[in-house]
Amino acid sequence: MSSGNGKKRILVVGAGAVGSYIGGWLAHTGHDVVFADSWAEQVDTINADGLRVEGPHEPVVSHPRAFHLHQSQALALEPQFDLAFIAVKAYDTPWAAKFAERFVSDEGYFVSSQNCMPDLDMADAVGAERCVGLIMSSIAVRVGGPGVAQRAGTQRRRDLGHIVFRAGEHDGAPSKRIEELIEILEPIDGGKTTTNLYGERWAKLCQNSMGNPVVGATLCGTATIASSTRGRELQIRLASESAQVGLALGLDVVDFGGASPKKWVAAATDGEVYEELDNKMAESAGAGTGDWHPSMGQDVANGRPSEIDFMNGHVLKMGRSAGVETPVTASIVDAMRRVDRGELVPNERNIELILSNAGF
Repeated sequence: MSSGNGKKRILVVGAGAVGSYIGGWLAHTGHDVVFADSWAEQVDTINADGLRVEGPHEPVVSHPRAFHLHQSQALALEPQFDLAFIAVKAYDTPWAAKFAERFVSDEGYFVSSQNCMPDLDMADAVGAERCVGLIMSSIAVRVGGPGVAQRAGTQRRRDLGHIVFRAGEHDGAPSKRIEELIEILEPIDGGKTTTNLYGERWAKLCQNSMGNPVVGATLCGTATIASSTRGRELQIRLASESAQVGLALGLDVVDFGGASPKKWVAAATDGEVYEELDNKMAESAGAGTGDWHPSMGQDVANGRPSEIDFMNGHVLKMGRSAGVETPVTASIVDAMRRVDRGELVPNERNIELILSNAGF
């Protein structure tokens, strides 16, 4: 359990990009961090050589410990944890949360540090009262090989006036534990507590939905796509549909991608608004992160299943329930499912295919 100096025992389930970056930093700042993951080479490298964390800061090498998932019996002999970060793909949320439940104290809690909308799956697995949602806005990370976590950019986002970490309770109430979580994460980048978890989460879903699958379907970097007229159109239309669905669901969707959700919605029918957003995207192509490949692009490149059904697929499903038409979302979901099945080769030409199949 935690010591009297405010340091915590932290379990991180998932030693991929997000888990490694956050867990490596927290170990560097003195917390007792333990990873659990199925990637044998990653686990063995962390235990032997530590975890190198690179980004818009001086590189650090921390020394958390790591367990293979099959070593759960040995992990059970450890003192219980104060909190657990669930940092796996959205489709793995239920089993990962149940796995962690055995090792977290009765007073402890679980943090969903993931893309998509994993909160209900977490709540079903371990109980909503034990879950905290963590949105990570505009942070691009990847694994640079076993034992290396990398973050894009040359400045922390707080130095640019942006808040990265937003922690909230499922019921929207303020709490000491979300304040504590933001305090724990403060050395990494700026954060805040929120009483609008689902509005924040949907905004992040919109941001991911307009970028991740376009990279996944093309394997072009974000700057390359933003430099293309039709690439920007695809992103704008995806953002517009995602925002419209969120608003139709009654969510208080916060700004994303440098604009309000209502402005993104308006871009679908208002030429002046569309031109404004298009120009802004073209001007900022590559700013901050360069020609980055976000998580879905990394998954496709490495032969892993994408999160398309939990990202744009969720927008599609909820749009149907709310009576909102989402033709571009439906088209990119179909394309990414074909990519996952090996029926469609990722290529920049797929931008035109996706837009034309949606009637644009």
